[in-house]
Amino acid sequence: MHSASRRLSFASTLALFWVLVAVMCAVLIGLVWFMGGANVGRQVGLTRQTALSACETVASRYDLSTDRTVGSPQPNTDLMHAILDVVLAQMQGVEGGFWSNTNLARGTLDAYAYPTYQGSGIKRDIPEAETPLILRTLREAAALHASASEFVEGQDDAVVVAACPVPHRDMLFAWTLTRAHPPLGPYGKTLVSVLAVLLATIVLIAIALGILLRRWRANLARIETSLTMREPHGDAFVPLASTGEPDLDKIVGAFNAYGEHTAALQRQAVDLNARLAGAERFAALGRLAAQVAHEIRNPIGAMRLKAENALAGDAERRHHALVAILAQIQRVEGQLTGLLALTQPVRIEAHPVKLDALLAERVELHRDAAVRAEVSLSLADDSDTNDPACLDAEQIARAIDNLVLNAVRHTPAGGHVTLLARRSRDMLRIEVADDGPGVPAGDRERIFEPFVTGHPAGSGLGLAVVREIAAAHGGRAFLDARNHGACFVIEIPWRTS
Repeated sequence: MHSASRRLSFASTLALFWVLVAVMCAVLIGLVWFMGGANVGRQVGLTRQTALSACETVASRYDLSTDRTVGSPQPNTDLMHAILDVVLAQMQGVEGGFWSNTNLARGTLDAYAYPTYQGSGIKRDIPEAETPLILRTLREAAALHASASEFVEGQDDAVVVAACPVPHRDMLFAWTLTRAHPPLGPYGKTLVSVLAVLLATIVLIAIALGILLRRWRANLARIETSLTMREPHGDAFVPLASTGEPDLDKIVGAFNAYGEHTAALQRQAVDLNARLAGAERFAALGRLAAQVAHEIRNPIGAMRLKAENALAGDAERRHHALVAILAQIQRVEGQLTGLLALTQPVRIEAHPVKLDALLAERVELHRDAAVRAEVSLSLADDSDTNDPACLDAEQIARAIDNLVLNAVRHTPAGGHVTLLARRSRDMLRIEVADDGPGVPAGDRERIFEPFVTGHPAGSGLGLAVVREIAAAHGGRAFLDARNHGACFVIEIPWRTS
């Protein structure tokens, strides 16, 4: 049970997975973007080193190939082309040339060569599109009189230009040009962008999934609230409202179908209980008829015997016979009165009643009978019954009288009978307890049936009347099992006015 309670709910598990997917997508987008940018920067740096190295190699080769003793000789374009062809032929994709810093606006581009050009022969015409970048780099190197490099990042690649002074030639500079290609090929940026768009789409899908999950959880919470906060509507079943979510509506539909089926079964059960009660009542009437015949037969036989003796005797004997016959007739009338009370339904007229006053009145009424039986009769106090209860005071008093008289009759001299009423949650519990011999085990199951009595002077109808009164109030009457003595209980719903 503890391990099951520690498990996450299905909705919480989905939410956790959604958060993990969102975080992973964000991390992947960052990594792809960082790798793309970092690789481009690194590629440009390597290409710049290659261009500078090629430029310095060309410049040093030209310096070594000329006579240093001659001061500022005229540029030897043939030598320049030869050096460019030899040096740049070993460097794939590198082109370059020489430039003189003259008084002209652009200076003088003395030589140019692109030995590894993918065409027919060595390319000799300077690329016009990159000329502004070449001149800007050369002027920066001339101003610094040191090596310089510039690059321009295009859509598909980056153009890198390096310029460096030729040793021992103040106005002569060498330059090289090459291109830095993206690490993922010519469509690298496009691939990175597409991948970023795909990951962003996944994130948007995750957000949409989160919104749907939130709505789903809200509908689930509404179903849970509807189930936990449902108010009773009698026997009518109130179906759950549709949520608009197909999966949840399947559960709602199944619950509504189950509830309607349960309500139908409950109605059938009520009908069957009514039929069963009718059958039990007919069975009880059969048993009652047999018991009535038995109970009336004995007094009639006794009266017949007394009458026969009176006819054969003197006046005094006839007088005693008539007295005995009247006593038997009174006994039969008492049994018939109790029997009629059972056959007629108990009608309840409930109104607010102060229980303390009602119980005290019953105790005082039976105080003399208890004194004659040498039994102490007392009322136990309970503060929970101070508020008025809504019940039929006359019928409850009648039931209490039967229980108190029954307890006094079965309690030996010196015993105790206690009357107690207390409130237990929403029930009123009235107890009549004694410390007599108790009810025999064989009679406990049928003690509330008519004509079942454990006392010779009893009619056997008092407890049956108590049961009917309790049932009429919507409660029950029963014998509370105890180790010593007997305790009869009337338990009915507590109703306030």
